Amino acid sequence: MLPKLRLVLCFSLFIVFEACSGVHLPESNSNPIEHQLWDDLLRTHVDANGLVNYKGFIADSAKLNGYLDQLSNTIPNQEKWSKEDQLAYWINAYNAFTIQLIIRHYPVESIKDIGGFIPRVNSPWDIEFIRIGDEYFDLNDIEHNIIRKRFDEPRIHFALVCAAASCPKLRNEAYSSERLESQLEEQAFDFFNNPYKNEISTDRLTLSKLLSWYKADFLQNSSSIQAYVGQYTKVKVAPDAKIGYMDYSWNLNEQK
Repeated sequence: MLPKLRLVLCFSLFIVFEACSGVHLPESNSNPIEHQLWDDLLRTHVDANGLVNYKGFIADSAKLNGYLDQLSNTIPNQEKWSKEDQLAYWINAYNAFTIQLIIRHYPVESIKDIGGFIPRVNSPWDIEFIRIGDEYFDLNDIEHNIIRKRFDEPRIHFALVCAAASCPKLRNEAYSSERLESQLEEQAFDFFNNPYKNEISTDRLTLSKLLSWYKADFLQNSSSIQAYVGQYTKVKVAPDAKIGYMDYSWNLNEQK
């Protein structure tokens, strides 16, 4: 179905978002791709704190488009690719296409400035601009209908970066199947020990709203939020530590 037709049908028939968000990927005989182009771009235009030089990405847009073409023309094969190959592909795709979305509309103060004012219809996360094979997807499709549905991996919330200041830092290297486990562990540890993202003490946790929005994901294999957070903190977290949440800044995660 054409992207615009799909959008009109969902809106005009008042179908709930979840019913319109089925994701179908065609059969593929492709082999896992190398993410070297993306790795080079990240090392050049993202600093150690995860802040992005969007003007640099604009200057390097031909290289970025070359990498996105690789993603578009390589459909993950769920039977032949390892779980790590698939997950690295989708995390890199989410982050790279988010960069493309920003530079297409640059300058913007926030990703939320992109799109319209009808939630779940024309927000930036519902723009179907991502081509995989012959199908078009939006960022919500990748995060919620592919990654969260297919992978039992809450640490993806510390790897997917939607260009906001309160997001986890954009890692300045590509995710790879060989190093995925250590990369996700490093992202989680960095996220929880960053005082701008979370404030941690033994008896009080003031957490990113990611922990509220995706609470069910973090509790899949953990007895409590306190227990989950305590795995990654330098401070010992009490089982009954009180929990609050920080305001979420949607300001662009841009280098100044």
